[in-house]
Amino acid sequence: MSTRNSDTHSKSLSYYAWKKLKKNKLAMSGITIIALAVLIAFLGSLIRPDATQHANDQTLQLGKKKPGFSVQMLKVRKNFAVENPFILNRLFFGGVEDEYKNIPIYSYDFEDENIVIEEYTGSNDKYPGRKVSYNLADVVYKIDDDTKIKKNKTGELFFFTEGVSTKKEINKLKEIVVEENIDNQTYWLGTDQFGRDMLRRLMAGTLVSLSVGFISVFISLLIGILFGALSGYFRGWVDDLIMWCINVVWSIPTLLLVIAITFTLGKGFWQIFVAVGLTMWVEVARIVRGQIITVREKDFIEASRALGFSNFRIVTKHILPNVFGPVIVISAANFASAIIIESGLSFLGIGMQPPMASWGRMIKEHYGFIMADGAYLAILPGLAIMVMVLAFMLVGNGLRDALDTTDNME
Repeated sequence: MSTRNSDTHSKSLSYYAWKKLKKNKLAMSGITIIALAVLIAFLGSLIRPDATQHANDQTLQLGKKKPGFSVQMLKVRKNFAVENPFILNRLFFGGVEDEYKNIPIYSYDFEDENIVIEEYTGSNDKYPGRKVSYNLADVVYKIDDDTKIKKNKTGELFFFTEGVSTKKEINKLKEIVVEENIDNQTYWLGTDQFGRDMLRRLMAGTLVSLSVGFISVFISLLIGILFGALSGYFRGWVDDLIMWCINVVWSIPTLLLVIAITFTLGKGFWQIFVAVGLTMWVEVARIVRGQIITVREKDFIEASRALGFSNFRIVTKHILPNVFGPVIVISAANFASAIIIESGLSFLGIGMQPPMASWGRMIKEHYGFIMADGAYLAILPGLAIMVMVLAFMLVGNGLRDALDTTDNME
Protein backbone atom coordinates (compact mmCIF):
# COMPACT_ATOMS: atom_id res chain seq x y z
CA MET A 1 0.00 0.00 0.00
CA SER A 2 2.79 2.38 0.92
CA THR A 3 4.63 1.51 -2.30
CA ARG A 4 1.57 2.33 -4.31
CA ASN A 5 1.09 5.67 -2.55
CA SER A 6 4.71 6.60 -3.04
CA ASP A 7 4.42 5.62 -6.75
CA THR A 8 1.35 7.83 -7.11
CA HIS A 9 3.00 10.87 -5.56
CA SER A 10 6.17 10.41 -7.64
CA LYS A 11 4.27 10.94 -10.89
CA SER A 12 3.65 14.51 -12.02
CA LEU A 13 0.21 16.05 -12.47
CA SER A 14 0.91 16.32 -16.21
CA TYR A 15 1.11 12.51 -16.30
CA TYR A 16 -2.40 12.19 -14.88
CA ALA A 17 -3.70 15.00 -17.10
CA TRP A 18 -2.39 13.18 -20.20
CA LYS A 19 -3.80 9.89 -18.93
CA LYS A 20 -7.21 11.52 -18.50
CA LEU A 21 -6.97 13.27 -21.87
CA LYS A 22 -6.26 10.00 -23.68
CA LYS A 23 -9.59 8.64 -22.47
CA ASN A 24 -11.44 11.57 -24.10
CA LYS A 25 -12.18 10.30 -27.61
CA LEU A 26 -13.35 13.68 -28.91
CA ALA A 27 -10.18 15.41 -27.70
CA MET A 28 -7.97 12.70 -29.19
CA SER A 29 -9.79 12.98 -32.52
CA GLY A 30 -9.08 16.73 -32.40
CA ILE A 31 -5.41 16.06 -31.70
CA THR A 32 -5.30 13.63 -34.64
CA ILE A 33 -6.78 16.25 -37.00
CA ILE A 34 -4.34 18.90 -35.77
CA ALA A 35 -1.37 16.52 -36.11
CA LEU A 36 -2.40 15.68 -39.68
CA ALA A 37 -2.78 19.39 -40.50
CA VAL A 38 0.63 20.16 -39.00
CA LEU A 39 2.16 17.38 -41.09
CA ILE A 40 0.57 18.75 -44.28
CA ALA A 41 1.64 22.31 -43.44
CA PHE A 42 5.19 21.42 -42.37
CA LEU A 43 6.02 19.17 -45.31
CA GLY A 44 4.35 21.67 -47.64
CA SER A 45 5.48 21.43 -51.24
CA LEU A 46 7.35 18.18 -50.54
CA ILE A 47 4.08 16.20 -50.46
CA ARG A 48 1.73 18.38 -52.54
CA PRO A 49 1.12 17.16 -56.10
CA ASP A 50 1.74 20.76 -57.18
CA ALA A 51 5.06 21.90 -55.68
CA THR A 52 4.84 25.41 -57.14
CA GLN A 53 4.88 28.39 -54.80
CA HIS A 54 1.53 28.69 -52.98
CA ALA A 55 0.09 26.03 -55.36
CA ASN A 56 -0.49 28.84 -57.84
CA ASP A 57 -0.08 26.90 -61.11
CA GLN A 58 -2.82 28.51 -63.24
CA THR A 59 -4.23 26.84 -66.35
CA LEU A 60 -7.18 28.92 -67.48
CA GLN A 61 -8.53 26.24 -69.83
CA LEU A 62 -9.17 24.09 -66.75
CA GLY A 63 -11.21 26.67 -64.84
CA LYS A 64 -14.13 25.42 -62.69
CA LYS A 65 -13.80 21.73 -63.44
CA LYS A 66 -15.80 19.32 -61.30
CA PRO A 67 -14.20 17.04 -58.68
CA GLY A 68 -12.65 13.96 -60.25
CA PHE A 69 -11.91 15.71 -63.57
CA SER A 70 -9.00 14.20 -65.54
CA VAL A 71 -7.00 15.54 -68.47
CA GLN A 72 -3.84 14.61 -70.38
CA MET A 73 -0.88 16.92 -69.82
CA LEU A 74 2.22 17.55 -71.91
CA LYS A 75 5.15 18.73 -69.80
CA VAL A 76 7.43 21.00 -71.84
CA ARG A 77 10.79 21.83 -70.29
CA LYS A 78 11.27 25.56 -69.63
CA ASN A 79 14.21 27.17 -71.36
CA PHE A 80 15.64 29.00 -68.37
CA ALA A 81 17.29 27.80 -65.21
CA VAL A 82 14.89 27.10 -62.35
CA GLU A 83 16.35 27.61 -58.90
CA ASN A 84 16.21 24.71 -56.50
CA PRO A 85 16.07 26.49 -53.13
CA PHE A 86 17.15 25.14 -49.77
CA ILE A 87 14.67 22.69 -48.28
CA LEU A 88 13.64 25.12 -45.49
CA ASN A 89 12.65 27.67 -48.13
CA ARG A 90 10.48 25.03 -49.76
CA LEU A 91 8.88 24.17 -46.43
CA PHE A 92 8.16 27.66 -45.12
CA PHE A 93 7.93 29.82 -48.22
CA GLY A 94 5.37 27.96 -50.26
CA GLY A 95 7.30 25.86 -52.78
CA VAL A 96 9.43 26.16 -55.90
CA GLU A 97 8.87 27.14 -59.48
CA ASP A 98 7.98 24.25 -61.76
CA GLU A 99 10.72 23.46 -64.27
CA TYR A 100 8.06 22.36 -66.77
CA LYS A 101 5.24 24.17 -68.51
CA ASN A 102 2.10 22.03 -68.26
CA ILE A 103 -0.10 22.07 -71.38
CA PRO A 104 -3.49 20.28 -71.28
CA ILE A 105 -4.12 18.34 -74.50
CA TYR A 106 -6.81 16.31 -76.27
CA SER A 107 -4.37 14.17 -78.21
CA TYR A 108 -0.83 14.00 -79.56
CA ASP A 109 1.06 12.48 -82.50
CA PHE A 110 4.65 12.30 -83.68
CA GLU A 111 5.88 13.74 -86.97
CA ASP A 112 9.60 13.18 -87.63
CA GLU A 113 11.49 14.92 -84.79
CA ASN A 114 8.39 16.81 -83.59
CA ILE A 115 5.39 16.10 -81.39
CA VAL A 116 2.12 17.60 -82.62
CA ILE A 117 -0.54 18.20 -79.96
CA GLU A 118 -4.15 19.34 -80.06
CA GLU A 119 -4.52 21.76 -77.15
CA TYR A 120 -7.37 21.30 -74.70
CA THR A 121 -9.94 24.11 -75.08
CA GLY A 122 -11.83 23.56 -71.84
CA SER A 123 -14.91 22.15 -73.52
CA ASN A 124 -16.25 18.71 -72.67
CA ASP A 125 -17.63 18.47 -76.22
CA LYS A 126 -14.06 18.48 -77.54
CA TYR A 127 -14.24 21.51 -79.78
CA PRO A 128 -11.24 21.41 -82.11
CA GLY A 129 -8.22 22.77 -80.32
CA ARG A 130 -5.24 24.56 -81.79
CA LYS A 131 -2.59 22.20 -83.17
CA VAL A 132 0.91 23.03 -81.99
CA SER A 133 4.20 21.38 -82.89
CA TYR A 134 7.18 21.06 -80.51
CA ASN A 135 10.63 19.72 -81.23
CA LEU A 136 11.15 16.58 -79.15
CA ALA A 137 14.45 17.81 -77.76
CA ASP A 138 12.85 21.11 -76.71
CA VAL A 139 10.18 19.17 -74.80
CA VAL A 140 12.68 17.01 -72.93
CA TYR A 141 15.72 19.26 -72.46
CA LYS A 142 16.46 22.87 -71.66
CA ILE A 143 17.65 24.70 -74.77
CA ASP A 144 21.29 25.74 -74.79
CA ASP A 145 21.57 28.82 -76.99
CA ASP A 146 25.32 28.44 -77.47
CA THR A 147 25.41 24.84 -78.60
CA LYS A 148 23.11 22.25 -80.10
CA ILE A 149 24.06 19.64 -77.53
CA LYS A 150 21.40 18.09 -75.28
CA LYS A 151 22.18 15.78 -72.39
CA ASN A 152 19.69 13.25 -71.08
CA LYS A 153 19.36 11.98 -67.49
CA THR A 154 21.79 9.11 -68.04
CA GLY A 155 24.50 11.45 -69.29
CA GLU A 156 24.24 10.55 -73.00
CA LEU A 157 24.74 13.44 -75.43
CA PHE A 158 22.47 14.17 -78.40
CA PHE A 159 23.83 16.30 -81.22
CA PHE A 160 21.31 18.27 -83.26
CA THR A 161 21.73 20.20 -86.46
CA GLU A 162 18.94 22.72 -87.05
CA GLY A 163 16.47 20.59 -85.11
CA VAL A 164 17.20 17.39 -87.10
CA SER A 165 18.73 14.33 -85.47
CA THR A 166 19.31 10.73 -86.41
CA LYS A 167 16.42 8.28 -86.48
CA LYS A 168 17.84 6.40 -83.51
CA GLU A 169 17.98 9.52 -81.40
CA ILE A 170 14.43 10.50 -82.43
CA ASN A 171 13.08 7.15 -81.31
CA LYS A 172 14.84 7.53 -77.97
CA LEU A 173 13.32 10.96 -77.48
CA LYS A 174 9.85 9.64 -78.35
CA GLU A 175 10.18 7.01 -75.65
CA ILE A 176 11.28 9.62 -73.09
CA VAL A 177 8.37 11.94 -74.00
CA VAL A 178 5.78 9.18 -73.69
CA GLU A 179 7.18 7.89 -70.39
CA GLU A 180 8.11 11.13 -68.62
CA ASN A 181 6.48 14.11 -70.34
CA ILE A 182 2.92 12.93 -70.93
CA ASP A 183 0.73 11.97 -68.01
CA ASN A 184 -2.91 11.87 -67.02
CA GLN A 185 -3.67 14.40 -64.28
CA THR A 186 -6.70 14.02 -62.01
CA TYR A 187 -8.16 16.88 -59.96
CA TRP A 188 -9.82 15.03 -57.07
CA LEU A 189 -11.51 18.16 -55.66
CA GLY A 190 -11.87 19.95 -58.98
CA THR A 191 -10.33 23.28 -60.00
CA ASP A 192 -11.05 26.90 -59.14
CA GLN A 193 -11.92 29.64 -61.61
CA PHE A 194 -8.24 30.09 -62.51
CA GLY A 195 -7.66 26.41 -63.20
CA ARG A 196 -5.75 25.73 -59.97
CA ASP A 197 -6.15 22.39 -58.21
CA MET A 198 -8.47 22.87 -55.20
CA LEU A 199 -6.87 20.03 -53.24
CA ARG A 200 -3.43 21.58 -53.60
CA ARG A 201 -4.72 25.04 -52.70
CA LEU A 202 -6.41 23.70 -49.57
CA MET A 203 -3.20 21.94 -48.56
CA ALA A 204 -1.22 25.16 -49.09
CA GLY A 205 -3.81 27.09 -47.06
CA THR A 206 -3.16 24.82 -44.08
CA LEU A 207 0.28 26.42 -43.66
CA VAL A 208 -1.23 29.91 -43.58
CA SER A 209 -3.90 29.09 -41.00
CA LEU A 210 -1.61 27.17 -38.65
CA SER A 211 1.16 29.77 -38.97
CA VAL A 212 -1.21 32.61 -38.09
CA GLY A 213 -2.63 30.63 -35.18
CA PHE A 214 0.73 29.56 -33.76
CA ILE A 215 2.57 32.89 -34.02
CA SER A 216 -0.44 34.95 -32.95
CA VAL A 217 -0.94 32.77 -29.85
CA PHE A 218 2.79 32.98 -29.13
CA ILE A 219 2.68 36.80 -29.28
CA SER A 220 -0.45 36.91 -27.10
CA LEU A 221 1.18 34.61 -24.53
CA LEU A 222 4.32 36.76 -24.31
CA ILE A 223 2.37 39.97 -23.76
CA GLY A 224 -0.47 38.47 -21.72
CA ILE A 225 1.71 36.50 -19.29
CA LEU A 226 4.01 39.50 -18.77
CA PHE A 227 1.25 42.00 -18.00
CA GLY A 228 -0.88 39.48 -16.13
CA ALA A 229 2.04 38.49 -13.89
CA LEU A 230 2.98 42.11 -13.16
CA SER A 231 -0.62 43.03 -12.40
CA GLY A 232 -1.43 40.02 -10.20
CA TYR A 233 1.83 39.92 -8.25
CA PHE A 234 2.55 43.58 -7.50
CA ARG A 235 -1.08 44.79 -7.27
CA GLY A 236 -1.49 48.48 -6.27
CA TRP A 237 -1.00 51.15 -8.92
CA VAL A 238 0.65 48.63 -11.28
CA ASP A 239 -2.52 46.52 -11.20
CA ASP A 240 -4.73 49.59 -11.70
CA LEU A 241 -2.74 50.80 -14.71
CA ILE A 242 -2.58 47.41 -16.43
CA MET A 243 -6.27 46.67 -15.75
CA TRP A 244 -7.16 50.06 -17.26
CA CYS A 245 -5.24 49.12 -20.44
CA ILE A 246 -6.88 45.68 -20.49
CA ASN A 247 -10.37 47.15 -20.14
CA VAL A 248 -9.75 49.71 -22.90
CA VAL A 249 -8.54 47.03 -25.32
CA TRP A 250 -11.33 44.67 -24.20
CA SER A 251 -13.98 47.29 -24.96
CA ILE A 252 -12.98 47.51 -28.63
CA PRO A 253 -14.55 44.83 -30.90
CA THR A 254 -11.84 42.31 -31.82
CA LEU A 255 -12.38 42.38 -35.58
CA LEU A 256 -12.50 46.19 -35.62
CA LEU A 257 -9.25 46.38 -33.65
CA VAL A 258 -7.54 43.87 -35.97
CA ILE A 259 -8.67 45.87 -39.01
CA ALA A 260 -7.30 49.08 -37.47
CA ILE A 261 -3.93 47.46 -36.68
CA THR A 262 -3.81 45.93 -40.16
CA PHE A 263 -4.38 49.32 -41.79
CA THR A 264 -1.58 50.74 -39.62
CA LEU A 265 0.95 47.98 -40.28
CA GLY A 266 -0.12 47.28 -43.87
CA LYS A 267 -1.41 44.18 -45.62
CA GLY A 268 0.69 41.08 -45.69
CA PHE A 269 1.75 37.79 -44.13
CA TRP A 270 3.66 39.00 -41.06
CA GLN A 271 1.34 41.92 -40.38
CA ILE A 272 -1.55 39.51 -39.80
CA PHE A 273 0.46 37.65 -37.15
CA VAL A 274 1.14 40.83 -35.23
CA ALA A 275 -2.36 42.24 -35.65
CA VAL A 276 -4.12 39.10 -34.38
CA GLY A 277 -1.61 38.57 -31.56
CA LEU A 278 -2.05 42.14 -30.30
CA THR A 279 -5.79 41.63 -29.91
CA MET A 280 -5.77 38.33 -28.01
CA TRP A 281 -3.34 39.09 -25.18
CA VAL A 282 -6.02 40.64 -22.94
CA GLU A 283 -7.73 37.29 -22.37
CA VAL A 284 -4.43 35.69 -21.38
CA ALA A 285 -3.55 38.61 -19.10
CA ARG A 286 -6.89 38.43 -17.24
CA ILE A 287 -6.56 34.67 -16.71
CA VAL A 288 -2.93 34.93 -15.51
CA ARG A 289 -3.74 37.86 -13.21
CA GLY A 290 -6.62 36.03 -11.55
CA GLN A 291 -4.59 32.85 -11.06
CA ILE A 292 -1.58 34.71 -9.64
CA ILE A 293 -3.74 36.65 -7.18
CA THR A 294 -4.88 33.29 -5.81
CA VAL A 295 -1.46 31.61 -5.76
CA ARG A 296 0.55 34.54 -4.35
CA GLU A 297 -1.11 34.13 -0.94
CA LYS A 298 -0.15 30.45 -0.60
CA ASP A 299 2.22 29.36 2.17
CA PHE A 300 4.99 28.25 -0.20
CA ILE A 301 5.11 31.75 -1.73
CA GLU A 302 5.39 33.28 1.74
CA ALA A 303 8.19 30.83 2.46
CA SER A 304 9.97 31.88 -0.75
CA ARG A 305 9.82 35.52 0.33
CA ALA A 306 11.12 34.61 3.78
CA LEU A 307 14.07 32.84 2.20
CA GLY A 308 14.95 36.06 0.37
CA PHE A 309 14.20 34.91 -3.17
CA SER A 310 13.88 37.69 -5.75
CA ASN A 311 10.48 38.64 -7.15
CA PHE A 312 11.60 37.42 -10.59
CA ARG A 313 12.48 33.98 -9.24
CA ILE A 314 9.27 33.71 -7.23
CA VAL A 315 7.12 34.59 -10.24
CA THR A 316 8.96 32.48 -12.84
CA LYS A 317 9.92 29.45 -10.73
CA HIS A 318 7.08 29.14 -8.25
CA ILE A 319 3.97 30.99 -9.46
CA LEU A 320 3.81 30.68 -13.26
CA PRO A 321 4.25 26.86 -13.34
CA ASN A 322 1.12 26.65 -11.18
CA VAL A 323 -1.04 28.76 -13.51
CA PHE A 324 -0.13 27.22 -16.86
CA GLY A 325 -3.15 24.89 -16.88
CA PRO A 326 -5.77 27.58 -17.57
CA VAL A 327 -3.33 29.36 -19.91
CA ILE A 328 -3.00 26.22 -22.06
CA VAL A 329 -6.77 25.91 -22.26
CA ILE A 330 -7.26 29.56 -23.28
CA SER A 331 -4.42 29.19 -25.82
CA ALA A 332 -6.30 26.38 -27.59
CA ALA A 333 -9.39 28.61 -27.81
CA ASN A 334 -7.27 31.55 -29.02
CA PHE A 335 -5.73 29.34 -31.70
CA ALA A 336 -9.20 28.63 -33.07
CA SER A 337 -10.10 32.34 -32.84
CA ALA A 338 -6.94 33.32 -34.73
CA ILE A 339 -7.86 31.00 -37.62
CA ILE A 340 -11.36 32.53 -37.80
CA ILE A 341 -10.03 36.11 -37.61
CA GLU A 342 -7.44 35.50 -40.35
CA SER A 343 -10.10 33.92 -42.57
CA GLY A 344 -12.42 36.86 -41.96
CA LEU A 345 -9.72 39.41 -42.80
CA SER A 346 -8.76 37.53 -45.96
CA PHE A 347 -12.43 37.37 -46.95
CA LEU A 348 -12.62 41.16 -46.56
CA GLY A 349 -9.50 41.55 -48.70
CA ILE A 350 -7.23 42.96 -45.97
CA GLY A 351 -5.63 39.69 -44.88
CA MET A 352 -3.39 37.42 -46.92
CA GLN A 353 -2.78 38.79 -50.38
CA PRO A 354 -2.70 36.85 -53.69
CA PRO A 355 -1.23 34.53 -54.69
CA MET A 356 -1.01 33.14 -51.14
CA ALA A 357 -3.49 30.34 -50.47
CA SER A 358 -5.80 31.45 -47.66
CA TRP A 359 -9.02 29.61 -46.92
CA GLY A 360 -10.83 32.89 -46.25
CA ARG A 361 -9.72 34.39 -49.55
CA MET A 362 -10.71 31.20 -51.39
CA ILE A 363 -14.25 31.68 -50.05
CA LYS A 364 -14.15 35.33 -51.13
CA GLU A 365 -13.09 34.42 -54.67
CA HIS A 366 -15.83 31.82 -55.10
CA TYR A 367 -18.80 32.72 -52.92
CA GLY A 368 -20.56 34.02 -56.03
CA PHE A 369 -20.69 30.45 -57.36
CA ILE A 370 -22.73 29.14 -54.39
CA MET A 371 -26.02 29.76 -56.22
CA ALA A 372 -24.55 28.43 -59.48
CA ASP A 373 -23.03 25.06 -60.28
CA GLY A 374 -19.75 25.68 -58.42
CA ALA A 375 -20.88 25.78 -54.77
CA TYR A 376 -18.11 23.34 -53.81
CA LEU A 377 -15.52 26.05 -54.57
CA ALA A 378 -16.67 28.02 -51.52
CA ILE A 379 -17.90 25.09 -49.42
CA LEU A 380 -14.57 23.20 -49.39
CA PRO A 381 -12.47 25.98 -47.76
CA GLY A 382 -15.39 26.70 -45.42
CA LEU A 383 -15.37 23.05 -44.31
CA ALA A 384 -11.59 23.22 -43.82
CA ILE A 385 -11.99 26.22 -41.49
CA MET A 386 -14.84 24.53 -39.61
CA VAL A 387 -12.94 21.25 -39.10
CA MET A 388 -9.77 23.01 -37.94
CA VAL A 389 -11.60 25.29 -35.48
CA LEU A 390 -13.65 22.36 -34.17
CA ALA A 391 -10.47 20.32 -33.62
CA PHE A 392 -8.91 23.04 -31.46
CA MET A 393 -12.12 23.53 -29.48
CA LEU A 394 -12.35 19.79 -28.80
CA VAL A 395 -8.73 19.75 -27.61
CA GLY A 396 -9.36 22.83 -25.45
CA ASN A 397 -12.39 21.26 -23.80
CA GLY A 398 -10.49 18.01 -23.25
CA LEU A 399 -7.57 19.86 -21.66
CA ARG A 400 -9.93 21.75 -19.37
CA ASP A 401 -11.56 18.54 -18.15
CA ALA A 402 -8.20 16.78 -17.70
CA LEU A 403 -6.66 19.68 -15.78
CA ASP A 404 -9.74 20.09 -13.58
CA THR A 405 -9.39 16.42 -12.63
CA THR A 406 -5.73 16.83 -11.66
CA ASP A 407 -6.56 19.94 -9.61
CA ASN A 408 -9.09 17.89 -7.63
CA MET A 409 -6.47 15.17 -7.09
CA GLU A 410 -4.11 17.76 -5.71
